[in-house]
Amino acid sequence: MLTSIRGLTAASLFVTTALISAPALASEIAVEAETTVINTSDIVTSDVVVDIADIDVNAVMPELTAQEVVRISQDVNFEKESKVGGESGLELSGNVALVSDYRFRGVSFSDGDIALQGGIDLGHSSGFYVGTWASTISGGSAFGELELDVYGGWSGDVAEGLTFDVGLLYYIYPTGDIPGVDTDYFEPYASISTTLGPVSATLGAAYAWDQDSLGNSDNIYVYTDFEVGIPDTPVSLSAHLGYTDGVFSTDTDGTSFDWGLGASYAVTDSLSLGVNYVDTQGPSFEDFTDAGFFFTLSYSM
Repeated sequence: MLTSIRGLTAASLFVTTALISAPALASEIAVEAETTVINTSDIVTSDVVVDIADIDVNAVMPELTAQEVVRISQDVNFEKESKVGGESGLELSGNVALVSDYRFRGVSFSDGDIALQGGIDLGHSSGFYVGTWASTISGGSAFGELELDVYGGWSGDVAEGLTFDVGLLYYIYPTGDIPGVDTDYFEPYASISTTLGPVSATLGAAYAWDQDSLGNSDNIYVYTDFEVGIPDTPVSLSAHLGYTDGVFSTDTDGTSFDWGLGASYAVTDSLSLGVNYVDTQGPSFEDFTDAGFFFTLSYSM
């Protein structure tokens, strides 16, 4: 039986103004004088300062309406304009990935085959967020060919250098086609993150209580993740260690460890390539719990 938990991974408006250059005004402005005639060939040119308030805009740009004139002359508050769409405190982000094998907690959910994954998250400046994530799977008749995760929670700083994340995940397998078989289940989670010098570290736990889809059994999963970037390179390294006690264990005694080492290369700010070595405790079954190297191509938006 296939089950999983997803690790939760939270538009600038540029305003430009056009400067309007007015041509020489000698041919546009009639100069009234009683007896004086000015010969333009006798004028010695010099720097002239023109007060914009003294210019008849209708004479220089007669095709503009009064509303357009106001729009051109209005000052632009760059700080305010740059926050258009962000004043509500909401931020939308997304991600897509192509993986050589969908592995989590050391177990394959795609039967050793390539999987397509992606998600969308909506976060608020208060720290609250909701999101959804999906992956193609090879779950057989009961679980079908798709896993859909829906989640919500809160993430924020609880002390200097400490970030707390807590929420609830709901796992849905909408393409299963065995009548009367319950496969969907809930799993709350919590984690705390900090930095240890150049290393970012996370300690987390997820607990699935007794549910029909779990055979009226429960499961607890405790894990820790580490990540460090190599200075002056686009490469980062990661390590993972997890412990399962319950129905999701891969060992016969009901408890098991899983672990992994990885490296990622940032091609751009949004595109990255990754490779991970994954293994788990217990019997090794090909394309299910056997150890191996797995690759990821991901893009974030």
